[in-house]
Amino acid sequence: MKSISFVCRIKAFPSLTFSHRLAPNRSMEVSRNHTSVAMFVLLGLSDEKRLQLILFPIFLGIYLVTLIWNLGLIILIKMDSHLHTPVYFFFSFLSFIDISYSSSVSPRILSDFLKVEKKISFIACATQYFVGCWMGLSECCLLAVMACDRYVAIGSPLQYSAIMSPGLCQNMIAGAFGSGFLGSLVVTISCFHLYYCGPNLIQHFFCDVPQIISLSFSNPFISQMMLFLVSIIFGFCSLLVIILSYGFVAVYILKISSIKGSAKAFSTCASHLAIVTLFFGTGLSVYLLPSSSHLKKEDKVLSVFYVILIPMLNPLIYSLRNKEIKEALKTMTKKATHLSLYQ
Repeated sequence: MKSISFVCRIKAFPSLTFSHRLAPNRSMEVSRNHTSVAMFVLLGLSDEKRLQLILFPIFLGIYLVTLIWNLGLIILIKMDSHLHTPVYFFFSFLSFIDISYSSSVSPRILSDFLKVEKKISFIACATQYFVGCWMGLSECCLLAVMACDRYVAIGSPLQYSAIMSPGLCQNMIAGAFGSGFLGSLVVTISCFHLYYCGPNLIQHFFCDVPQIISLSFSNPFISQMMLFLVSIIFGFCSLLVIILSYGFVAVYILKISSIKGSAKAFSTCASHLAIVTLFFGTGLSVYLLPSSSHLKKEDKVLSVFYVILIPMLNPLIYSLRNKEIKEALKTMTKKATHLSLYQ
């Protein structure tokens, strides 16, 4: 740590002579306090002010649609008794994750569009990453849980209600959020305990660990290993559970003799499969690319799709293809119209 702080002081005060660099410990501690990074600067999507002003209303509209659709679906599922089933119970928490994930990034992006310097404090950067990572890891687990739910629904329809009891569903949700919390905590602590004292420019529009670790003067091996292990445990293990679940689902669908029955069984999985494809497809594209290519504009566009658009698309995919949600929405609209006429 002493050698790291020494290098940081040399970088921070290059005009000092060698004798000054070997000043007493007291002056070295003072300079260390002044050279520790307290603020990061996000370079954002673009340096062009005109483009930022164009993007501001677009991103604001996307964020508002994300909030309205997801919050509306949570309320609809809560109020309609016909939707009090495990699949909609899980989907209401998926909407909650999308709201939280989008809210951890979008407000900062919107405010940065109107700023000249896109500064973010060290604590705010760590908090933003922690919340985003927590929601992202929880979504990995939740999508795997939803795949298991579809497997039980198609493979054992008669025992479905008994197997997927309310208690089991609540435990699954608690497990998804709890494990996501622990995984995010491990990665965040391992990254932000490193010593940062020199460059503070983050080559992104939000705080993301690969770009942040590259700014540290500490040895990043442990942080990179933690990030790798968490990615394997949550990302690939969740994807493996989903693939296995749908492999068994495919076997059951092939055993159904009627084409109509097979189509009905597959339609119950189509929306979830679309969400899984979007989430894991873009996530793997963003985080499996070589680190040198993260600076490219194309990869920032992929990150926009992963961080901003997917939380908006998830409820649209699920609701527009779902007859039960459409019927529940019509019923709620009729009730609201009926109440307004009598007032």
